Amino acid sequence: MEIGIVGLPNVGKSTLFNALTRAGAASSNYPFTTIDPNVGVVPVPDKRLDALFDLFKPPKKVPSYIKFVDIAGLVKGASRGEGLGNKFLANIREVDAIVQVVRVFKDPDVVHVLGEIDPVRDIEVIETELILADLEAIDKALEKNQRDLKARTKEAEERQVKLEKVKKLLEDDRPARDAGYSAEEVRDFNLLTTKPVFFVANTSEQPDKEVLAKLRGFLKARNAVLVEISAKIESEIIELPDEEKAVFLQDLGEEYTGLEKMAIAGYRLLDLISFFTAGSEDEVRAWSLKRGLKAPQAAGRIHTDFEKGFIRADVYSFDDIMRYKDEKTLREKGLIRSEGKDYVMKDGDVCFFKFNV
Repeated sequence: MEIGIVGLPNVGKSTLFNALTRAGAASSNYPFTTIDPNVGVVPVPDKRLDALFDLFKPPKKVPSYIKFVDIAGLVKGASRGEGLGNKFLANIREVDAIVQVVRVFKDPDVVHVLGEIDPVRDIEVIETELILADLEAIDKALEKNQRDLKARTKEAEERQVKLEKVKKLLEDDRPARDAGYSAEEVRDFNLLTTKPVFFVANTSEQPDKEVLAKLRGFLKARNAVLVEISAKIESEIIELPDEEKAVFLQDLGEEYTGLEKMAIAGYRLLDLISFFTAGSEDEVRAWSLKRGLKAPQAAGRIHTDFEKGFIRADVYSFDDIMRYKDEKTLREKGLIRSEGKDYVMKDGDVCFFKFNV
């Protein structure tokens, strides 16, 4: 899962990125500190993986990973190449999802490129630039498709319907994802607003409650996911030993770190589940998988040969192994199932794949 962190300059993107990844990306109180994308790969926190590790006690515990990409700040006019616009837009096209960071904190020492703190306005500025960039891409695709229409091919006619539907949405200031097409169906159009998005409010210990309430209401009306994080506080938390982190979070009245909040939001946004491989002498490992995929595709996450030569999978649930504590008891109780190629994977499945190449 690759998530691009975007936002206007000076909203705290790079500070947040560093807090999540320990990557040491440059951050400052002037625009365009980030020019080339910073990339950090971080583990997805999952207490189930920790529990399996404690149960089986193998040498290694391997989590799923999220790749965060800190993309250069966008400014008004980016779709016309203002600021680092063209570079910014090209980098967004390469990620699976977008997290848009908006600023809720006030700090006289950190200038806001648009003056007053107004996260709703900031969201609308970025969305407008992405829509304008997509309109340009759609116009080019329509122009190209006119040549194919002359041949009266069914493919060109179907493409024309999609392009016209998407263009109308964009002209109404709505993202291309509202057209209802899957990412695969419009992949060739190279659009930005088809990508799923969630939002991070970069707050402080004492955020502006009025500004934050306005942002919450705006995103709730859209049924959008909002994660509230103080990048400054996260920078402090990440330096603490694990046992002190829990106490620090409890004092703040928080259950999860910012990383855990973003991982949960990212999984929800991309509709991912986690399955596990465990019980071997070497490791327990978590794997991410798109909801609705079947056992052979899950096996393919481990190795392509597993999917090609898939025979069956022995599967049991995380809840069952936690209840009975060993696989022998699960077998005796008939709780380890032998599943074939049509089995749809479930969140929390623990699997052993059988294959032949």
